Formats: sequence, C-alpha cells, structure tokens
Amino acid sequence: MSRESILLVDDEKEIIELMEIYFKNEGYLLHKASNGLEALSILENHEVDLIILDIMMPEMDGIQACMKIREENNTPIIMLSAKSQDIDKIAGLSIGADDYVTKPFNPLVLLARVKSQLRRYKQLNRQETKKNDHEIMIDELVINTATHTVTVDDQEVKLTPREFAILELLAINQGIVLSMDKIYQEVWNEPFMDSKNTIMVHIRKIREKIEKDKQNPRFIKTVWGIGYKMKSSKEL
Repeated sequence: MSRESILLVDDEKEIIELMEIYFKNEGYLLHKASNGLEALSILENHEVDLIILDIMMPEMDGIQACMKIREENNTPIIMLSAKSQDIDKIAGLSIGADDYVTKPFNPLVLLARVKSQLRRYKQLNRQETKKNDHEIMIDELVINTATHTVTVDDQEVKLTPREFAILELLAINQGIVLSMDKIYQEVWNEPFMDSKNTIMVHIRKIREKIEKDKQNPRFIKTVWGIGYKMKSSKEL
C-alpha cells in the first residue's frame, strides 16, 4: 500500500473526519490542519507529498496559504471551495494550485484527484532525476552525457565526438589537472606518442565554442607544464 503523506487543511471538522477514513483506508499518512497558519507550521516540521487546501478558513485562508507555500515548495496542491464560478477556479489555479474541487464533493472523486496528482508528481520527479543524473552543470555550461549535447547560457553548441569526449573527461574530473598524455590515452584509447599539438588544437577549438573570452577562459584552465583542468562547479 502507498505510504505517501497528505496534508488536509479545512476548518470543517466533518470533512476532516470523513476524508481521514478514506485516506487511511488507502494507506496514506495524514496530517490535519484547520487553517493556513497551522498548515505552514506542519510543513516546517514534516515532509508531505500532497496538500488539500480549503479556501475559506479563519486566521489565514487558502489563497494566502497557497501563495506562501509556493514561495519555496512545489508540492501538489488541490484547492477546495464552495465557490463554483469559473473565475474562482481560475484564481485558485493562477496562484499555484494544481487542481480545484468544488464543495460539496464525492469523497471518491477527491481521492481519485489525489491519486492522479501524486502519479503525475512522481513521474515528473523521476524524469527530472533521470535528466539530472546525465547532466554536469558548471555555471552556465551544461553537459548532457546521455544525449551528447552541450549548452552555454542556454544556447546549444556543436562539438565533434572527440571534442565532446575531451570536454566530458575534463568535466567528470573537474578541479583535477589532467596531463596531455592522460587526455590522449583516455579519449583516443591508444598510447600517447608526442601528441601534444593534437590535444592543444582540440582544446583551442572547444574553447572557441564554449568560451566568451578565449584569452581568459572560464571553464577550461591551462596548467602550464602539466595539462588542463575543468573549473570546479564549487569554485567561486
């Protein structure tokens, strides 16, 4: 059974008690709040996977709470409201809600909406994680090792396979100085035979494509007498 956690925020005790039965039967962990301030307090101390937020509540209503939550939290939010006008739904969605359910509602309908939002959110997170697993980011430089694409300042640059292999090698070892013979052996997969000019030419071509100022490169640094290193993403 699912162990996702839900924060249900509503000042109507009957709704809280009714939905608690449905959610617990589905195996969800449930946090309960009666207004926006209580909801924010719970979010400070607990991780939740979805928020159900009533609009009309005392102390802090759902609109204010939703706006506050969205300042630093992208957890799915389903708004509840007795207002059924389209303008009210638009207002709720425009401040960051993901879905809108009108009161009175069928508990099974709300439960279905919850499951739908959780599936969508988990799928997006998996896609983002998978994407990030293949990306090396160093300031404005992004290297995607899965698609073999490189962007600088959100603009794609075209590298040859050898150029990409050199850049990828330096990026994987960012902050570490790699000698020319090491780069050659790793990229060309053969012994280094006085091929310094080959490496230097490739580095120059890479810099022409990714550096704004090739005389003062941001990304690939020359370590005189040794080789090259990629600036570390932790460097200031």
